[in-house]
Amino acid sequence: MKEIGFNTGFFAHGVLNLTPKESFELCEKGAMIVDVREEYMNSFKMFKVEKIFYLPYTELNQYFTDLPKDELLIFADAVGLRSREAVLFMNSHGYNNVANMAGGIVDWERDGLPLITDITNRLSGSCMCQLKLREKPNKQT
Repeated sequence: MKEIGFNTGFFAHGVLNLTPKESFELCEKGAMIVDVREEYMNSFKMFKVEKIFYLPYTELNQYFTDLPKDELLIFADAVGLRSREAVLFMNSHGYNNVANMAGGIVDWERDGLPLITDITNRLSGSCMCQLKLREKPNKQT
């Protein structure tokens, strides 16, 4: 699978960026999405692809060696900012087949690409300090 993906996308500041559609097409050919969103952000909406690895950005430094070096890894987050930083980190540690999904899951959903949605994990709140589950759990009596 070497060099897959380098015939698509665009380079900006040394990072290969892919659109969600390009990312999905590469996933259908065997690429893996590495979702770097924190757990509270990825439990409501998830990328529906065959190969996905959940590795929060805050844990990247500790667990990046768990990722294969011989596959195209497409880093994704909510909008493509932290995933870009993850790509730069991976490049600095010898990973060459890495790309950033520009627009993240926000653009993925906007483009109508497959999602897994778990409404029981939908959050509400006017700021981060007020986030709570929107759906109330069913109480068993």
